Amino acid sequence: MTTKHFVLAMGLATSSLLFQQCARNPVTGKSQIVTMSEAQEIAMGKEADPQVVSQFGLYPDSAIQRYMRQKGLQLAALSHRPNIQYEFRVLNSNVINAFAIPGYVYFTRGIMAHFNNEAQFEGVLGHELGHIAARHSVIQQRNQMLGQVGILAGVILSPQFGQIANAASQGLGLLLLKNSRDDEREADRLGVEYSTKAGYDATQMADFFNTLKRQGEQSGAEPVPNLLSTHPDPGERNQTVAQLATEWKQKTGLTNPKVNRDTYLRLIEGIVYGEDPREGFVESSVFYHPELRFQFAIPTGWQYQNTPQQVQMAPKDGSALMIFTLAQGSNLQQAASTTMQQYQLQVVNSRETTINSLPALLVEGQAQQQNGGVIRTLSAFVQYNGTIYHMIGVTTAANYSSYSQYFLNSMQSFRSLTDASKLNRKPEKIRLKTVTTAGTLEQVLRSFNMPQARLNELAILNGMNLTDRVSQGTLVKTIGE
Repeated sequence: MTTKHFVLAMGLATSSLLFQQCARNPVTGKSQIVTMSEAQEIAMGKEADPQVVSQFGLYPDSAIQRYMRQKGLQLAALSHRPNIQYEFRVLNSNVINAFAIPGYVYFTRGIMAHFNNEAQFEGVLGHELGHIAARHSVIQQRNQMLGQVGILAGVILSPQFGQIANAASQGLGLLLLKNSRDDEREADRLGVEYSTKAGYDATQMADFFNTLKRQGEQSGAEPVPNLLSTHPDPGERNQTVAQLATEWKQKTGLTNPKVNRDTYLRLIEGIVYGEDPREGFVESSVFYHPELRFQFAIPTGWQYQNTPQQVQMAPKDGSALMIFTLAQGSNLQQAASTTMQQYQLQVVNSRETTINSLPALLVEGQAQQQNGGVIRTLSAFVQYNGTIYHMIGVTTAANYSSYSQYFLNSMQSFRSLTDASKLNRKPEKIRLKTVTTAGTLEQVLRSFNMPQARLNELAILNGMNLTDRVSQGTLVKTIGE
């Protein structure tokens, strides 16, 4: 399974961190109160990394992984914290996102596909290294400790479902915190500084922010914790980054900054674009998983997130949640008992049934929340191909009657996938084409037989407008199998 709308925004406070100490910020040089030493900070990153990798998976391309690590280590050596051990990973997620935890920087294959030159890549890489250099994760963790709100599976969820989301996420809630606008401005500044010192044109980072904005506007996506969330206005940001880039060029004496467009584009030739259908995809409100050979319906209009561990679904207002995942147990009853204990749910009702001729168990549950409210759940445990799958629907007791039928409809739609057109679906990939006749980007894309409905999407992917002139010999991204 892959990620749709990457929406993690989670925090953790543990008893071992409940003390304060003064430390000197590596970037500003000023003393600040933090909740952990550098050793604890790095240890926390090491603990979180396996969970991040497990949640999203690594993109299986050794050349791209090597490139990410090589460039990351080179830029980290120019940062304010060159002494710590860094790891750099490309995650197998189609969402356009990048994030950092102490010692670790992650880019998704989605963001890799949308960079249009090495300077953009380096600018965003410097931005993420800036978060680590300035200890933003530690500062945000400190700020949230006293007002701990629990772990959220994302902005599609309401806070009262934190307990269920926490259990479902298997503890992946350490350091993926939203940074403040001031932190983002500082990370932008550091991204410009580091990438300029490495010899790159930092104004390209500002151009990439425009790509992010355009992509979000086209998809109509709700705000998510990616490079745009909690950030300054893109127009203001572009001006600021451009000004900083000019200043740093003057400081470093850089007269011929690197962009390296073709070099980068050739690196990502063949990268999977969008959802990888082999790991699950949605079409017409139905989730299909070709490799595991099952399908089920998603309520119309609900958002969804697909990861290797689970599929989450929710209406945009976050008033309900559904999670589809594997259950632990050798039979339905054992799986149900283990899950209800894990989620700390009291069983209200339970009955054996069949779902499309598959053995199944339906269980209603409830739990008292710390805020005094009550949540109600409906779970379906289904045995299929030697595996027990679990789908749980969660909402408040007051809303349960409104959502229980949505839950049940999705659960009862689970069935074996036999449609050959779905089973044999291949992923789309970035394919490079060389322009043979100069013209507008729209004319060029049409000459490559790109469909009309996807021209705007391809313009954003190339970081251009359809009316931009494209010279003969220019490499252009297209989409194909």
